[in-house]
Amino acid sequence: MPGATDALDPELAAAFAAMPKAANGTLLDLSDIPGLRAQLRAATAQRPATPPDPRIAIQTLRIPRTDGTELEVVLYRPSDADRTRPALLWFHAGAQVLGDDAHGDDAYHTGLALELDCVLAAVVYRLAPETPAPGAAEDGYLAYTHLTRHAAEHRIDPDRIGLAGASGGGAPAAATALMVRDRHDPRPRLLSLLYPMLDDRIQTPSSTETAAEVVFTRRDCQLAWAAVLGDRRGTQDVHPYCAPGRATDLAGLPDTFIAAAQLDVLRDEGIDFARRLLAAGVPVNLHLYARAFHAWDRFAATSALARSFELTWRDFLRRHLHA
Repeated sequence: MPGATDALDPELAAAFAAMPKAANGTLLDLSDIPGLRAQLRAATAQRPATPPDPRIAIQTLRIPRTDGTELEVVLYRPSDADRTRPALLWFHAGAQVLGDDAHGDDAYHTGLALELDCVLAAVVYRLAPETPAPGAAEDGYLAYTHLTRHAAEHRIDPDRIGLAGASGGGAPAAATALMVRDRHDPRPRLLSLLYPMLDDRIQTPSSTETAAEVVFTRRDCQLAWAAVLGDRRGTQDVHPYCAPGRATDLAGLPDTFIAAAQLDVLRDEGIDFARRLLAAGVPVNLHLYARAFHAWDRFAATSALARSFELTWRDFLRRHLHA
C-alpha cells in the first residue's frame, strides 16, 4: 500500500488490515468513479437490512429546485413528535462523488438523532461530475433555508439548526455556512467539519506524505476535485462556494468543530481552516487525533480512539444545539 501502517493506532491498524483494499492498496480508488459507485451499491445490497427503530420516525422531504428538479432531505426524528427540537443538517462523506442514498446509513443517522435529541436532516446533495460545484452547496443552502422557513411545520426550532459534514461533505457544509452569511439568512447554531475536503489546490504538507495515504491517495484527491470542478481545478477561477478552503473572509461563521487525523492526506486542510477561522474571531474547537487515519470513526467504530472522538464531538453538538 502507499503508506505504512506501523504508525497507526494498533486497533486502527487491525481494522485496516481486515478491510478489503483497492488496487492501489488503500481503501478507496477514485480512478473509476462509476465502477466504484456500482461496487459500493452492490456491497450495500448484500448487507442485511437494518430493522426500523421504533424510537425514530423517518420522513423524506422533496424540496423543489428552481430548475424543476427536487432535493431530497431525509428527516430522522425521535418518535415523541409533539416536541420542538433542534436540527442538525448532515452532509455525508464520499469525496463529493459518492453517496446518493441516505437510507443506506439509517442506523448512523438514527443514532445521532437519538443521542443528540434532535432532528437529523440528511441532505442528499447532487454529486459530481454530473453536477459540478457549487451545485452541492446550493442544495445545502436550499435545505437550510427550507428548514428555517418551515420550522414550525417540521417541529424544529429555527434558531437551533446546525451544519455538519464529514470528509467530502465538509465542502458543501462549509460553503452553505458561507452562503447563509453572505445572503443574510439566520446564522446556523454551529458548523462541524470532520476530516473535511476543502481545498482543490492540494498543496499542504500532509497531501504529499506517503504515510497519510491510507484511505485514499493524493491522486484520488486530485481526481475527486477534477470531478467537482473540471478544468477549473487549481486555477484562479474557483469561488469559495466551490472550494471553501479558498475563502479569504471567514468572519461571521458560527462556532466550529474540526476533527483531523494525523495520517490523512486532508489533515492540514482542516487545521489551516481552523487557524484562519480563529484569526477571523470565530470560536473553534480543533481536535487532532494522533495515529488515526481518515474517517477512523467509521472504519474502526469500536476502537477506543473512535469512542473518545465520539464523546468529544457529540458533547460539542449537544451543547451547541441545546444550550
